[in-house]
Amino acid sequence: MSFDVLEKLEAKIQTAVDTISLLQMEVDELKEQNGKLDDENQQLRQQHQAWQDRLQALLGKIDQVEESA
Repeated sequence: MSFDVLEKLEAKIQTAVDTISLLQMEVDELKEQNGKLDDENQQLRQQHQAWQDRLQALLGKIDQVEESA
């Protein structure tokens, strides 16, 4: 192999390493964003459950009033 071929190979390897590093950083960033979305989703599910519980309680009170009447 000539020196020129080795230089080209080294350049391609360096480009591949740089690309892999950038992609890994992007993956880490996306994982962080996903974690934040998971947290937000969990909070919304808890709020949804709380509203459902309150609604069920109100419907139960309406049923009690109707039965008393």
